[in-house]
Amino acid sequence: MLEVLDSISVPGNPEKPNDDAFAHIDRAAVVMDGATGLGDSLMPGKSDAAWLAAFGARRLMAYARDGASPREAVGAALFDAQTSFEALRKRPPADTWETPFASMMFIGEDTQGIEALWFGDCAALVKRPDAPVEIVGDALEKRRNEAKRVARLAEKHKLSPAAGVNRPEYLEALRKARNFVNRDGHWAFGPDVRAAEHVSGKQILAPKGTVLLLCSDGFLALASDYDAYDADALAAAAQSKGLTVLCKELRDVEKDDPEGRKFPRFKTSDDATALLLRVA
Repeated sequence: MLEVLDSISVPGNPEKPNDDAFAHIDRAAVVMDGATGLGDSLMPGKSDAAWLAAFGARRLMAYARDGASPREAVGAALFDAQTSFEALRKRPPADTWETPFASMMFIGEDTQGIEALWFGDCAALVKRPDAPVEIVGDALEKRRNEAKRVARLAEKHKLSPAAGVNRPEYLEALRKARNFVNRDGHWAFGPDVRAAEHVSGKQILAPKGTVLLLCSDGFLALASDYDAYDADALAAAAQSKGLTVLCKELRDVEKDDPEGRKFPRFKTSDDATALLLRVA
């Protein structure tokens, strides 16, 4: 049984939609990070990414509540996302980059204990009693690769790295990269049921008292990008300081480097979401 200790989700820009989402029940939890839109919305509402993240989180919890295994829940939620997207969109996407996608870190009970399933660069930090933190997911490697990519693009176009994803100089490269999503090994949660066959997964040993920190890459940046914490220290600080304090520290780092010259990134601040749980 999962006990919620703390949670937070804050937008990178208060004037724009928060494209992250999270949800939890007593046997499952999820953090979703919608990929920033690179053009006009196809769905009703302010953000296709926000729609997908919130929709995916709700459907995953609904299937987990009904007794589905984690993998069954992911497959069913992807089917629902595809069905709803095709029914509600203004028109079919002209290219893949117009389709909404999201990263995901989903944990749920199965017959073996707890299974973690993920797409993209959301992460889970697992702190068992009297053991170091285990990092579940691919977030650290993906974050390092993106920082290098941002720095290269910024140098090529003589811009500050955090000039914004909608700069014409960045947009072409970002759209080109987005077109590879859900093919060639770059799978994400989206309106595409085929992704269920490509979700990454791992069984987690989680005895009573184990603490799990699920987070989007915008929150994990404290460790992955800004070197404010390592994984063990971040998990400990989440319990001792609380997630609100950590989010303030996150924004303070970003305010001191608004152009992304010290810490290369596409935006000064990203949406940041974290969910702190304990196995009861």
